Amino acid sequence: MHSYFPLALTVLSLLTFVKSVPLCNVAATSKIYKVSQDVKGAGFFDAFDFEAIQDPTNGRVNYVDGATAKSKNLTFGAGDTFILRPDSSTVLRADGPGRDSVRLRSKKNYKEHVAVFDIRHMPQGCGTWPAVWEVDPFNWPFGGEFDILEGVNDEGPNAATLHTGPGCVMPANRGGQLGTQVLENCDATINSNIGCPVKFNTPQSYGPAFNQNGGGWYAVERSSNFLKVWFWARNDSSVPREVKEGQGSVRPDTWGTPTAFFPDTNCNMDQHFAAHNIIINLTLCGDWAGSVFGQSGCPGNCVDLVNNNPAAFNEAYFDFAAMRVYRP
Repeated sequence: MHSYFPLALTVLSLLTFVKSVPLCNVAATSKIYKVSQDVKGAGFFDAFDFEAIQDPTNGRVNYVDGATAKSKNLTFGAGDTFILRPDSSTVLRADGPGRDSVRLRSKKNYKEHVAVFDIRHMPQGCGTWPAVWEVDPFNWPFGGEFDILEGVNDEGPNAATLHTGPGCVMPANRGGQLGTQVLENCDATINSNIGCPVKFNTPQSYGPAFNQNGGGWYAVERSSNFLKVWFWARNDSSVPREVKEGQGSVRPDTWGTPTAFFPDTNCNMDQHFAAHNIIINLTLCGDWAGSVFGQSGCPGNCVDLVNNNPAAFNEAYFDFAAMRVYRP
């Protein structure tokens, strides 16, 4: 207690004083993150490396290097537009490589941070498996994986998911989020590596419904105590101004209830999550999209579709307006 309070101040009057503090002062104590990267258009080429690797999820894709992606117009960046897409013109040989596509990994890695992804359009169509996620690429799953945007075959809504080594479990029926918990145990070595997904509460968060609405914003906050994900559709009146306008600082404490909330109740965040790179990629078919292809209402065979129908992937592109990363 400060020395200028009279000694005769009663507990009741002290409580009255505390309650009278203006809300603006309380808000001013919110944690502030300042922008460290504001990536737009051609800036994505500077912020990310192309990963021309074999797809670890066994997709029918051929991830290409940067020079190939640019020469084949699979990536394009100018102004406030960055496009990432697969080849949509070539009929493939069944015994040849998969359809050319792109996988990007951020040059920087991050621990405590906020990231905002302003996306106008995401890949859609049968056979597609787009993702925006964070991961320790050198120690999976023990360095943790944090899926922000991910789905297959136009099956919405979006789900945010953690994948870890053993010992990270989310509380069942927890509050503090708008989405619905699917599984609690984040251990990637059990449950066929489903992890601990939280299903979003808005159909506009994924696929054709997202695209028809002009996209929206995904935002994440990572700290030693939790991981949070927010989603706002393009026409959502509740999107924070600092997110919508891409301001130089943000205060996630003022953003309202997150869509997905992963607390440290039974998961030591610093133990299970190392420094993460941001990954943006599009694979086709593979372990997930291929295995549920028919269940998703898609006709025929996923690999046959990818091989023989390039025009099926005309709408399978990302259009990023911006990616902003903030640090404390």
